[in-house]
Amino acid sequence: MAFHGPGGGFRRMAGLREEKAHDTGQVLRRLLGYFGPSWPWLIVVLILVLFSTLMRLAGPYLLGVAVDQFITPGDKAGLTRTMLLLLSTYLLNWGATAGQFYLMALVGQRVLFTMRTQIFQRIQSLPLAFFDRHEAGDLMSRLVNDVDVINQVLNVGLVRLSGDVLTLIGIVIAMTSLNARLALASFTVLPFMLLTTTVFSRWAFRAFRRTRETIGQVSAELEEKISGVREVQAFGREEAGQARFAELSAADRDANIQAVSITSAFTPALDVLSTIATAIVAGYGGYLALKGLVTVGTIVAFLDYVRRFYMPIRSLAQLYTQLQAALAGAERIFELLNTEPDIVDAPDAVEMPPIQGRVEFEHVSFAYKEGEPVLKDVSLVAEPGQTVALVGETGAGKTTLVHLIGRFYDVDSGAVRIDGRDVRSVTRASLRRQIGIVLQDTFLFAGTVMENIRYGRLDATDEEVIAAAKLVNAHDFISRLPEGYQTKLTERGSNLSQGQRQLIAFARAVLADPRILILDEATSSVDTRTELLIQQALAELLKGCTSSSAECIPSDAERPRTSFVIAHRLSTIRNADQVLVIQDGRIVERGTHDSLMAQRGVYYDLYMSQFRREG
Repeated sequence: MAFHGPGGGFRRMAGLREEKAHDTGQVLRRLLGYFGPSWPWLIVVLILVLFSTLMRLAGPYLLGVAVDQFITPGDKAGLTRTMLLLLSTYLLNWGATAGQFYLMALVGQRVLFTMRTQIFQRIQSLPLAFFDRHEAGDLMSRLVNDVDVINQVLNVGLVRLSGDVLTLIGIVIAMTSLNARLALASFTVLPFMLLTTTVFSRWAFRAFRRTRETIGQVSAELEEKISGVREVQAFGREEAGQARFAELSAADRDANIQAVSITSAFTPALDVLSTIATAIVAGYGGYLALKGLVTVGTIVAFLDYVRRFYMPIRSLAQLYTQLQAALAGAERIFELLNTEPDIVDAPDAVEMPPIQGRVEFEHVSFAYKEGEPVLKDVSLVAEPGQTVALVGETGAGKTTLVHLIGRFYDVDSGAVRIDGRDVRSVTRASLRRQIGIVLQDTFLFAGTVMENIRYGRLDATDEEVIAAAKLVNAHDFISRLPEGYQTKLTERGSNLSQGQRQLIAFARAVLADPRILILDEATSSVDTRTELLIQQALAELLKGCTSSSAECIPSDAERPRTSFVIAHRLSTIRNADQVLVIQDGRIVERGTHDSLMAQRGVYYDLYMSQFRREG
């Protein structure tokens, strides 16, 4: 399957180091590491668990005492005191259990908050190459579904785990102290139980790993079809989309059925073993009682302990299957967190000083996929304040070229320099703060118009936002909206026209006050009249203007902006200082519009063919 990149080339398949944690123990240790900052609360939880366990273990012992010392002799006062003591143990157990679950939920939510924050930060820090190869829905599934599975275990699972383990240890001690021979007889089924648990756990982990993968695929398909619902309906592909979604949903259903089948078979197997153990205690205990080696009260206590002994084992078995699902989700999360981008700031990277605007490509070559170069030995120089137009057929490498300026990708060979500095020698944040980009496919966030424009500079005042909108001639249509600049936009700004969304994107870029402005077919979605107004505004903007005033402030004019324009309509780039014709990853022609028309070469053919189509 081919992955088509921004400029029509192949998306880079290498460039990320993804470590997959297949060691269950390693995943578990890393997951438990998130509890480190909450260790004081965990100590309190452990104390409460220990206390509640002791209260539970006291019950069978008190029942045995009641039978042997008070019921058989007929001591009503002693029986009353024992029953009140037994009731007290139940109440204390209830209070300790409630406290431990509350504290564990508090700790668990802190862990999930940290985990979600780390996932989001990692996603935000990864380069474009990562998103070229990963579906948004699958990433969302890791952030939501996989974390939710872990949440289910953290809220109650760890408390149950520690409580059940302590209960088992306490029961073993109690049973052994009451009668060692009877205790050993009841433990004969434990090896079979351990073998069953080991076999089922391996099956369960593989099954739950598959369920996490399939729900990620379902989420990715759902996100894609919702985002592209207009295209689906426009091409009448509803049935095809439904069939594809049904196929993925069926795979998810089958994976979950397989996982449930394993867990469903696991619990009855443990029930059979626990029943056998109870039968052993009843039979052998009765034999010992007939021999006079144990009292009736001891057998009553023993049967209660055996029942309680296998209850936590069944509980642990159920928890183990939940833990397998949580570990499978954690593994997918850690795979994402382990993903390290190759495009990082160099150890000695410095802040990019205020850009003057000289951009130089020095023998630059680049490929998304090794062996299939998109740019080949490209060299160019854009002086401060110049407008450089990039033209060529789809897939020629125009978008790729401008992406290298902001270091969204790194060159394979050669260098991209701004004001004489290699872009790899400065921090990405300081570089991108001074670069403005307006794409053909405009993205607006759910929020007000004011908030979307202010995204270009978060500390901008309302007056500065309005001034930016006026500069790109967006103020008039914004003022006509129901609530003006406070009008709420729906997801991706779907309640505006494509041209209106484009104007807001222009205003956002203008507000950022960039020294280098990149327009990737940014005016292709507006009408001819609006495009003319934008071109006039851009002419002022490129001088250094940041408002709609008639003349630039002299100090601003001393800092002209450099712009790179990928033009859809060639008629709009007649006044460009340079026109670069890119063909098959190389610059085949360069010059002004007039000089290239006079050459009657590739640019001339492109221009005339478009002119004839428009005519």
